[in-house]
Amino acid sequence: MTDTRPDPDELLSMVKQEESKEKRGRLKIFFGAAPGVGKTYTMLQDAALRRVEGLDVIIGIVESHGRTETEKLLAGFAVLPRLSIPYHNTTLSEFDLDQALQRHPALILVDEMAHTNADGCRHTKRWQDIKELLERGIDVYTTLNVQHIESLNDIVAQITNIKVRETVPDSILELANTIELIDLPPDDLLKRLEEGKVYFPEQAKLAIDSFFRKANLVALRELALRFTAELVNTEVLLQRKSQSAEKIWPTSERLLVCVGPGEGSAKLIRAAKRMATRLQAEWIAVSVEAPRLHISETERESILQNLRLAEQLGAETMTLTGRDVVKEIMAYANNSNINKIILGKQIRPRWKDLLFGSLVDELVRHSGDIDIYIIRGEDWDRSKTDKPLKNSKKFYWQAYSIATAYVFIATLINFLLYNHLGNSNLIMVYLLTVIAVAMRGQRGPSIWGSCLSVILYDFFFIPPRFSFAVADTQYLITLIVMMIVAQVISHLTLIIQEQAVISRAREQRSAELHALSKQLASHRGLNSLLTIATQHLAKLFNSQIFILLPDTHQHLQVRAVYHFQHPHHTQLSEKEKSVAQWSYDLAQMAGLGTQTLPLSEALYLPLKGSQVKVGVLGIKPEETKLLTNTEQLRLLEACVSQIALALEVDHLQEESRQVQAEMDNERLRSALLSSVSHDLRTPLAAIMGSASSLNSITTGNAQELSQTIYSESERLDHLISNLLQTVSLEGGKVELHKQLYALEETIGVALNHLEKILLDRVVEITLPNALPMIYVDEILIEQVFINLLENAARYTPLNTIIKISAEVKADAILIKIIDQGDSLSANELDKIFDKFYRGTNSKGISGTGLGLAICASIIKAHGGKIWAEKGIQGGALFCFTLPL
Repeated sequence: MTDTRPDPDELLSMVKQEESKEKRGRLKIFFGAAPGVGKTYTMLQDAALRRVEGLDVIIGIVESHGRTETEKLLAGFAVLPRLSIPYHNTTLSEFDLDQALQRHPALILVDEMAHTNADGCRHTKRWQDIKELLERGIDVYTTLNVQHIESLNDIVAQITNIKVRETVPDSILELANTIELIDLPPDDLLKRLEEGKVYFPEQAKLAIDSFFRKANLVALRELALRFTAELVNTEVLLQRKSQSAEKIWPTSERLLVCVGPGEGSAKLIRAAKRMATRLQAEWIAVSVEAPRLHISETERESILQNLRLAEQLGAETMTLTGRDVVKEIMAYANNSNINKIILGKQIRPRWKDLLFGSLVDELVRHSGDIDIYIIRGEDWDRSKTDKPLKNSKKFYWQAYSIATAYVFIATLINFLLYNHLGNSNLIMVYLLTVIAVAMRGQRGPSIWGSCLSVILYDFFFIPPRFSFAVADTQYLITLIVMMIVAQVISHLTLIIQEQAVISRAREQRSAELHALSKQLASHRGLNSLLTIATQHLAKLFNSQIFILLPDTHQHLQVRAVYHFQHPHHTQLSEKEKSVAQWSYDLAQMAGLGTQTLPLSEALYLPLKGSQVKVGVLGIKPEETKLLTNTEQLRLLEACVSQIALALEVDHLQEESRQVQAEMDNERLRSALLSSVSHDLRTPLAAIMGSASSLNSITTGNAQELSQTIYSESERLDHLISNLLQTVSLEGGKVELHKQLYALEETIGVALNHLEKILLDRVVEITLPNALPMIYVDEILIEQVFINLLENAARYTPLNTIIKISAEVKADAILIKIIDQGDSLSANELDKIFDKFYRGTNSKGISGTGLGLAICASIIKAHGGKIWAEKGIQGGALFCFTLPL
C-alpha cells in the first residue's frame, strides 16, 4: 500500500511561504512580448475597475508615450508627483519612492519594471523600488517585456542581435501573485506601429528596420508564451502538492553549473536557470580555485560577477578549493546529491586537449550516474582582460632581474667549486637556485631562472667550455633532464606556495571568527558585547564601525561607534541613519558598494538572529577595496552573524530573567492575596452576622448604620471572593467539572442572581431554536454571565436595553452581550481584561477591575476566546466563544 500522505516539511514550507505572501503586498505583472501590445492600457483598465470598487488607487509613474488612448485612461486617476533629479544640463523625472511610502495607498501603478533609475535615487533599478513597496505592504501593478528577463537575456540577443542592458532578475518574478499575459499577433502590432500608436513616426520607422521585424516578433511572442506556460505549470505543481496529489516530479532533482570567467559563463548560468525552472529543481553555481589554473585578478573578478549573477537568479553559490578541478567538482556533486552537471564546451586545438587534458572529457569519464550537459559558450579572450596594472610593471621586471641575479650568483659559486666537485654536484647548486627563485611565488621568473640555469651550465661547465656545443651526447641527456627537473621543481614549489597562501587566508579567517566568538561568548551584557564587536571589527577591517539598535518604536539609535585609529570619529548623519533604518526594516544589505543607496558613506548589514532582527551594523572602510573583495565580505558577513546571534542570546536571556522575576513576583503576590483573603473571611463573616442581627433589633439611625455595615461588608466579601477566584484560576488549581447544560438555563440562573441590580434595565435575549447544549462547568460559566451583566449594569444609564444573543459558528457557540453605555476607546479594547484595570469612564463607579479578568481566565480554561468591541450604535460589545 503506497503512503500518499503529504510531506510535513513541504507543507510547513508552503504555509510559511503563504504567511510571507500575506504580510507582503500583492504584485501583478502585465507581461508582453514587445512594446505596444497594450500592457499599460490593460493595467490602467484593471486599476480603474479596482478604483470603482472603492480601493485607494494612485499612479506612481506611467509612461503614455504619446498614446491618446492611454492618456484618456490616465485622466481619472490621482497621480503622484515625480522626483526631479538634475543631470548635466537637464532635469530627469523619476518615480518618487519616499512620497509613495508616505502616501501608502492600497494599490500603486509603477510602469516599466526594468527601468534604470537616475543617479541620486535610492535604488539603481525600478524593480528594487517595487520590491520595497511590496515589503511595506503596498499592492503594485507593473509592466514588463520578455526581453527584460535576466534568464532570457542571451536568447533575446541571439534572436534580435540586440543586447538588452536593462534586465530584471527572475527572483523578483517569483514574488508576483499574478502574471497576466497581454498578447497581440505580430501583424496587428506592426499595423499599430505604422499607425503611430506605439512610437512617433520617426521612431517607428527605425524600430521596424531593427527590433520590430516580423521574424523577431514571432520568436519573442513564442518566448513569452512559453515563459508564461512554465509559470502556470509551476503553480499547478504547487497546487498538486498542497492537495496531496500524486507526485509527478522527482523531489531529488538538483543541478550544478560550473562557473568560470567571461560572458560564456554568464550565458551558461542563464541556461541553467531556465533548465532548473523547467525541471522544478534546485541549482547550484560552483567555481573552483585551483593553484594550477593561475587565475588573474581580472579573471577572479569576472568569476565573482558571474557568481553574483547566479545568486540574483536564485542559485546557491559555492567556491571550492583544490588541486584537481574534476575531483573537487565530482566530490561536491556526490556529497550534495547532484544528478545533473552543466558546463560549457571549449573549442580549442586538439593538441592542447592531448597535452593539458579536457575538463569536459574528464568530467564525463568520472561522472558515473550523473548526467553531463554540454552547452555552447562564448570563447573568452584573456588578452582583453588579463593585463597587468601599470603600477605593477616595476615589480614585474624586478622579479626577472632578481631571478637573473640568483642564477649568476650560482654560476659564480660553481666557478669556485669547479675544480673541487663533479658536474653532478654543480647541477645541485643550480637546482637550489631554481627553488629559491620559485619560492618568491612568480611563475614567469621561475621558468626564466630554470632555463637560464641550463643555458649557463652548458656554456660554462660542459666541454667544450665557453660554447653552446656539446661534445658528448651524454651531456645532452643531462641538459634535457636538468631542464625537466628544474621545471618540475619550479612548478611544484609554486603550487606549494599558492596553497600555503590559500591556507593562511583560511586560517586567518577561522582564527578571527574564533577570536570574536570566544570574546562574545565569555562576556555578558549589551554594552560589553557592543564594545567587543565594534573594537574587534574596527581593528580587523581598519574601518569605522557603527552598531544601531531599535528602540520601543522600532526606530534605530546609534548604540556603539568605534575606530581604533580615530576613537573620537564623527557620528552618523540623519541621511546615513535613514539608510540604516531601511536596511533594518527590510533585512537587506544597503549602502556603499551595493545596488541600494550606493551613494552612502558606509555599508549597512542587518543583524539577523535566528528568530528576530536585533539591529544593524554599519562599516565605513578606509579603503573601498574592502567592498569588492569577496573573501573580506564573506568574513564580514560571518562576523556579523556571530554578533547578531550573541546579541539575540543576550536579549533572550534578559527577557528570561525579567519573565522569571515577574513570575516570582506573581507567585509572591498570589500567595499573599490568598493568605490575606483567607484570614479576612472569618472576621468578615462575623461582622456581617453581627450587622444582620443588629439590624433586626434596632430602629432609626442605628438601623441605617447597621444596614450600611452589612452592605459594605457584603461588598468586601465579594471582593475577597474575586481575589481568591483569580488566584485559583491563575494558579491552575481550579478543576473543571464539565457536563452538558442548556445555555438558556445558565443565562436564567445568572439573571436571577442579578435581579436587584438589573431591576431598572431591560434584558433582551435572542437565542436560535435548535441551539445545541454546551459542555461546560456551569458554575464558572454562570460567573462569566454574572460578571459581564453586572459590568453592563454599572456602566449603562437606567431604563436602557442590554441584549444577549448566541449563534453557532463552525465548531463553537458565539455569545454576545451588548449594552448602551459609553463606547470603549481603541486603547481600552486590549486592556479591558487585564487585572485591576478600570476604564476611563469608571469615575464614581465602585469596583476593583477583577470581574472581566476572571471572565477571561474562565473562558480560556474552557478553550474559548473572549474579546471586546465598540458597539455599532454606541455602547460596548462583549463576545466570547465556547467550543461545542
